[in-house]
Amino acid sequence: MSGRSREKPLLIYDGDCGFCRHWVEQWQTLTKDRVEYAPSQQVADQFPEISPERFLASVWLVDTDGLVYGGAEAVFRTVAYGPRRRWMLWMYRRVPGFAPLCEWGYRFVARHRPSFSAVTACVLPQRAGSPSYRVASGLFLKLLGVVYLIAFASLWGQIEGLVGSHGIYPVADFLEIVRRQIASPQRYQLLPTLCWLSSSDGFLRFLCGGGVSLSLLLMLDVAPALMAFLLWVFYLSLVTVCHDFLNFQWDALLLEAGFLSIFLAPLSWRPAVSRGAKPSLWVLWLLWWLLFRLVFSSGAVKLISGDPTWRNLTALAYHYQTQPLPNVISWYAQQLPLWFQKASTAVMFLVELGAPLLIFAGRRLRLAGCAAMVALQGLILATGNYCFFNWLTVGLCLLLIEDAAWPAKWLGRLAKDPVAVRRWPVWVIGPVVALVLSLTAVEMSGLFGVEAVWPAPFMRVFDFAAPFRSVNGYGLFAVMTTSRPEVIVEGSRDGILWIPYEFRYKPGDLNRPPSFVAPYQPRLDWQMWFAALGHYQNNPWFVNFCVRLLEGSVPVLSLLKRNPFPQGPPRYIRAVLYDYRFTDFKTRCETGGWWRREYRGFYCPPITLREGKPRFAFRECSGPA
Repeated sequence: MSGRSREKPLLIYDGDCGFCRHWVEQWQTLTKDRVEYAPSQQVADQFPEISPERFLASVWLVDTDGLVYGGAEAVFRTVAYGPRRRWMLWMYRRVPGFAPLCEWGYRFVARHRPSFSAVTACVLPQRAGSPSYRVASGLFLKLLGVVYLIAFASLWGQIEGLVGSHGIYPVADFLEIVRRQIASPQRYQLLPTLCWLSSSDGFLRFLCGGGVSLSLLLMLDVAPALMAFLLWVFYLSLVTVCHDFLNFQWDALLLEAGFLSIFLAPLSWRPAVSRGAKPSLWVLWLLWWLLFRLVFSSGAVKLISGDPTWRNLTALAYHYQTQPLPNVISWYAQQLPLWFQKASTAVMFLVELGAPLLIFAGRRLRLAGCAAMVALQGLILATGNYCFFNWLTVGLCLLLIEDAAWPAKWLGRLAKDPVAVRRWPVWVIGPVVALVLSLTAVEMSGLFGVEAVWPAPFMRVFDFAAPFRSVNGYGLFAVMTTSRPEVIVEGSRDGILWIPYEFRYKPGDLNRPPSFVAPYQPRLDWQMWFAALGHYQNNPWFVNFCVRLLEGSVPVLSLLKRNPFPQGPPRYIRAVLYDYRFTDFKTRCETGGWWRREYRGFYCPPITLREGKPRFAFRECSGPA
């Protein structure tokens, strides 16, 4: 049908239909001012040739030549006024069978608009235009400051016992060995740490205390980009020299998230300017990509490893009692029936493998994925002690929430447009994005066993970046431990009577309930769990630990719950191995015990000090007491 000509095409739609209004908003964003839009309730009297029933059944486009089109053709002709969209109209007009199929689909959707309206609301954003993430980025930087604060503060009281001059693995001794074997500047690149300036106990305390102060400034929005950079440098310096004690996946996650946050933060000095600054969408996508790799890889490695407990969904029947540091809720979770454990494992796989895919979907699905991942982290946090890992992962999830999803009363000053804020220029952000995406491609290909031949210059860049620990691979609990070997360290003055050393948090006393300790991480207690899975010969730090006990090192003894030899160090130290398991309700009611154990043998035979060096002392000591 035809009518009078117009300066601009006019699309007429049902103004009472929310589904129609949603799509009109999308098309308006696309066509800008090239097309006019009007609800039929306002302009129907101008087009008497179109009945009210037909207005309700379809959208109508009145083109500039006066011709009127309805249904799918009206949609394709409207979209063709947008940039680089004419190919869609060309397909409608030229591809055989395409037009009838589109018209049938249009009529089907039009007849079921309420159902498709609900689907559209879930899959696509409600508002047209680019979403904003000012609130999320501001909250993330604050939460990152909290996580850094936890990390530095919890390490501050342990650092001397772990790597101080009288600690288990002294930094000064380690760096001196490296200095003798590797020339500068190569050693500075291989071991990027400020401890090259000083390896004294005072400087280690300065790094921890300085990290606490910088964390507080980041939380207050004071020079956030500078604070994020200094925090990354300080924490990298400690991770580099603390060896196994800071070699956990959340330490790597904090370094990677911290590195990217340097470029997420605004280049400002004053808090009033920093609040509400618009983040770089490129850096935001890199942080989304980090969250995807973290969660998805954790699910994928469980299947790739071929571990039967993950394949048959029985892993959680072991997990709660075999994880490094259980808590009281872990004991109760272990008592749940097998069918519940299998169902929980299936849900975990659904979240870890499915929810990350929603990161790149529409707003509603992205929020659903965010909620699922946050809920999973909440369950992990409630049933275990994983330091700041859960909090940092939740912080990354917050970055998925656009400003429009936050309650208006929460926005406050963050939602206001800030005064002019300098952001990182493209010539800085661009190489960072290219580098991170390239390096993570190597990590992800290795995860899935893809044998790719990378160019030699690229691999040199990969090797150069590796010591900075800011682009990492992830994957938690690829293989489930089905038993819990526990190392009990004992001392003796005469080689006959052996007294155990009690650790602060790891299992020992059978009647002591598992405790809540997160977000604090007792680094020595954690390493004892890993040590029990192997042999003391593969854990040289453990022998050093026993030597420090023989010497009566005060910093090392401060890492333990109590010193059983307050009058002076013992003459002998040994370690025995037990299998620990949770008790059940009946046993705990009868005995009060949370654990039961079975002796397995020596982990480390008795050692003593002779001329300041550790020596085995089999003949001087009796067998297990």
